Amino acid sequence: MKINHLGIAVKSIEESLKFYQETLGLSVKDTEIVADQGVEVAMLPLGESRIELLQAIDSTSPIARFIEKRGPGIHHICIEVDDITKKLAEMKSAGIKLIDEQPKRGAGGHLVAFIHPKSAAGVLIELVQRTEGDSLEH
Repeated sequence: MKINHLGIAVKSIEESLKFYQETLGLSVKDTEIVADQGVEVAMLPLGESRIELLQAIDSTSPIARFIEKRGPGIHHICIEVDDITKKLAEMKSAGIKLIDEQPKRGAGGHLVAFIHPKSAAGVLIELVQRTEGDSLEH
């Protein structure tokens, strides 16, 4: 396992990129709209990981609600696993509270699932699994 990315909720990807590109010198590798999650994402490689900027595409998006409640900032930590279905089953049998009991398709077409912050010391954890032909490479 390793950290795949840090998800950062932002009001505007365009505005946020000024800092990440101009100040830190990072480049955007991919941008994508993930309609079923109500977000636009921009991926910025950073070493072996990435920073994922998340902008709500409508007011019902979980990111819109997050920003309304807490303001912009770190939304989640994404951990890459070899077998997401097996990991979710292990966690469920250990009594871990899952938001997603089955993986779903996320940005880049990856299999993803979220672990409830109540089971992870107050931090939203996303699990991601590499799939054949995916774009998890940095």
